[in-house]
Amino acid sequence: MKILIIKTSSMGDIIHTLPALTDAKKILSNTSFDWVIEKNFSEIPMWHSGTRHIIPSNIKVHAKNYLDCVYWKKYNNFIHKLQKNTYDIIIDAQGLIKIAFLITNLAKGKKHGMNSSSIREPIASIFYNKKHQIHKNQHAIERTRQLFSKALKYPQPSETGCYNIKNYFKKKQNTEPYLIFLHSASKKKKTWPEIYWRTLTRFAIHEGFHVKFPWWKTTEYLRAKRLTQGLAHVEILPKLTLTQIAKQILGATAIISIDTGLSHLSAALHTPNLTLYGPTNPALIGTYGKNQKKIYSKTQSMIDIKPIETWNTFKQLLNQIKL
Repeated sequence: MKILIIKTSSMGDIIHTLPALTDAKKILSNTSFDWVIEKNFSEIPMWHSGTRHIIPSNIKVHAKNYLDCVYWKKYNNFIHKLQKNTYDIIIDAQGLIKIAFLITNLAKGKKHGMNSSSIREPIASIFYNKKHQIHKNQHAIERTRQLFSKALKYPQPSETGCYNIKNYFKKKQNTEPYLIFLHSASKKKKTWPEIYWRTLTRFAIHEGFHVKFPWWKTTEYLRAKRLTQGLAHVEILPKLTLTQIAKQILGATAIISIDTGLSHLSAALHTPNLTLYGPTNPALIGTYGKNQKKIYSKTQSMIDIKPIETWNTFKQLLNQIKL
């Protein structure tokens, strides 16, 4: 049986889909899974042994440049690749009108997705042949696991979901323990004040840690420079691929992060991680798995999460992993 997964973005949402793939591959061992995904995130599904092929998309760029003939040509090339195979089942785990119309609608096979009362954008469900009721009041990982189990007709496993990507990476022995501070987020309201990061970095250095700061965009690099200016035992990492940053995360003693895709990658790799949440409710889309701790601002404002509270909570996490 051939299955197509459509989950194009974002990084956290893609990582949240991995446990569903683990369930399905474990129960339906002779089934092959292909995955449509945004090109920027195309490394992630291949870390999972259950993925056969990826079909990279650049649908966000195509949609923004719909008047440009060059992008339409690229989009047509993508659709040609998409339609090379006819699938027994297509699972649209994205739930967005744009993706349902421009991708799911044109893929060959019986299309499954959430019904209009379960989905993020209800109109998207009109493009599905089979619509499934999935309760909203549960973590995104469990919602996706439930969607896969209903589409592929197997009982949803009761155990905690398994990302099943850690074995892809070989963990190196480190001579010096280090922390990683994930300081960047897609939205400004999710970021933490820079003065708080600098205070936290001083706490870490005082405790004997080396601290690494990754970055993705130029603005993030400039922030990392400001956060580390004048401090010893800190390191701004070079620009890395997702696979390279995953190796850095796997080798870390622990992580302190804000609500960002890399915090979910930390959870998927079982690296101890304290994540700070302001406007986001972590009960539904927070980090999921072993050694994951959270601070949720009662005011939903990041500025009200103080560095001393963060460091004391982080030390509790460190003490737990030493036991």
